[in-house]
Amino acid sequence: MRKVLLYSFLLIGGLVGSQLLPPALAESWSAVATVIRVTTMVCLAFLMIHVGYEFDLDKSNLRQYGWDYVVAATAAAFPWIFVAVYFVLVLGGPGAASSGQAWKESLLAGRFAAPTSAGVLFSMLAAAGLSATWVFRKARILAIFDDLDTVLLMIPLKMMMVGVRWQLIAIVAVMAVLLGLAWRYLHRVRWPVSWEWVLGYSAVIVAACEGIYRLSKLIDDVVPIHLEVLLPAFVLGCMLARPAGSDPHRDDAREGHQEGPENPAEQRVSTIVSALFMVFVGLSMPSLAGIRAAGTAWPGWNMVAGHVLLITILSNLGKMFPVFCYRREADWRQRLGLAVGMFPRGEVGAGVLVVSLSYGILGLPIAVAMISLALNLLLTGVFIVIVKRLIAASARARA
Repeated sequence: MRKVLLYSFLLIGGLVGSQLLPPALAESWSAVATVIRVTTMVCLAFLMIHVGYEFDLDKSNLRQYGWDYVVAATAAAFPWIFVAVYFVLVLGGPGAASSGQAWKESLLAGRFAAPTSAGVLFSMLAAAGLSATWVFRKARILAIFDDLDTVLLMIPLKMMMVGVRWQLIAIVAVMAVLLGLAWRYLHRVRWPVSWEWVLGYSAVIVAACEGIYRLSKLIDDVVPIHLEVLLPAFVLGCMLARPAGSDPHRDDAREGHQEGPENPAEQRVSTIVSALFMVFVGLSMPSLAGIRAAGTAWPGWNMVAGHVLLITILSNLGKMFPVFCYRREADWRQRLGLAVGMFPRGEVGAGVLVVSLSYGILGLPIAVAMISLALNLLLTGVFIVIVKRLIAASARARA
């Protein structure tokens, strides 16, 4: 658990830095923020390539994956709906419930609560020594699916704000092509998989996504093509072939292999990248001072704290749906551990808030959402401890 504590402290350090650095650096902050954002994406791409590399797909059992997607989508929908309704009915002010614009803005901003942070979750579960458990294997599928669901649903939400645009349709087409490639070439592309190469792949993916974004922004500054690195990185990992005799899921697979993510040297690099990722995810959080200054009414910190607590509880209650699923696969302790394991939020949720800010959505709801997101990040270590204890209790019950 030392690694979990280390990651937690790194997250806290990054979150503190996200609030202190902008006013301290003043005009220089914009350039620094760009470096932070790009570095975060490279680290995320590196981690997601490894997740895809370890991903197994049983093509003869597609019905199970269909059900997994339903579970993931539902576990993403409940937090979103709970939070969006709270934004309108509690924070929206008089007349918000009958305002179409208020509902549009709340549905977009409230989506921050939907996606589990795949990068944070996988790093923390692996650090806790849980990578061989049913909870980890199932969480790996559900976290990817609910992130994918969030990215897909952001497209119609953006359409509500700006109308139907060809850029949004293009993003759907690209995502469909990527998923088709993952299906067609699952672990068949024999490219090098040592950490140097994976880091290079990550940089290329980020450069491509950034290049497409900036070029499309020259064409239309309102609705540029913004493809998240999460999906292409995961797809590339799925396509990479494993070296002969390699099994990334075996506990002893790290011994005797000179190439691949299961090698001890590769594990050390992955640990370093995960640690950097934790810092930069924290640094990527929006500045609360900036959000507050741009907003209108501010009810006082005691009231804000109450809203943050309620929003955090609602968003995490929405993630509890997996407890009622998979009854044939696992007991209630493991199912509860799976649900709690889905609590961590991070880079994708922060991205939703950035999109919301770009559409001029300001004020108390965004500030509450940002603080709630930060609180969930701070509690990630606690969540992982709870998951580990539930898994241990399940093992004792079966013994």
